[in-house]
Amino acid sequence: MHISERVGDAVTTAGDDADGAWQQLADLYRSEQPGLVGLATLLVRDRAVAEEVVQEAFVRIHPRLGDLDAPGAYLRTIVVNLCHSHGRRTATAQRLRPEPAPDALPPSLPDELSPVWLAMGDLPERQRHALVLRFYLDLPDDEIAALLGARPGTVRSLVSRGLSALKEVVER
Repeated sequence: MHISERVGDAVTTAGDDADGAWQQLADLYRSEQPGLVGLATLLVRDRAVAEEVVQEAFVRIHPRLGDLDAPGAYLRTIVVNLCHSHGRRTATAQRLRPEPAPDALPPSLPDELSPVWLAMGDLPERQRHALVLRFYLDLPDDEIAALLGARPGTVRSLVSRGLSALKEVVER
């Protein structure tokens, strides 16, 4: 069952005490889910995985929802961390069981991709994440640093190196 169905069912069946919390979760889901799926898709490059990551983020935030001042920012942090975890698990699995690279793009990506989008996939994970957080979410260096667990100077370096790599692809 998709989380939106679970949230919708829970809102209609919850007791009076829980109605406010479930309604808050449902409202948060409606407002934040599309953007978070877009963010996660850019980070993990697979829409199906991105949707799972976002659903997991909503499951994780639910118990703490009433205690948070900025649930949208907290959700974004959870999504970025879950994307990091997915990347680590994927890298570990590839090291343990190397598979030949597929000739075609994953089916969850659009058929016509720009050279920049394809080049983003070739960047190291931290550079790709820094670029997505900077240019997709328009976050400042301090917030990106907090999300990536790095210093602001490191973020500037990651963005600079990532842009340089992308520039080479575009100039070809």
